[in-house]
Amino acid sequence: MRLCIDSEDPRIQSALEELKGMIAQRYPEAIFEVSVGSDPAGVYLDVIVDVEDTIEVTDVIIDRLVDIQVEERLPIYVIAMRPLHRVLE
Repeated sequence: MRLCIDSEDPRIQSALEELKGMIAQRYPEAIFEVSVGSDPAGVYLDVIVDVEDTIEVTDVIIDRLVDIQVEERLPIYVIAMRPLHRVLE
């Protein structure tokens, strides 16, 4: 069974904006990219931030993200990563 994810759903858009805002408040230089993925099916918020440990970024939003996924039943996933030039160093 294939799930159809509507990334334009107002609840999903609102949750994405909330998560982006939380991250941008702490990391104003963060770059965001939104996509729809299939493993698991959902909307993916990729966050590119120049930090030593991307767990720091996840820590900013993890409690709210769990609420979004469990309580609001929205298939939103956040993936924090470092810029390519930092990974290559």
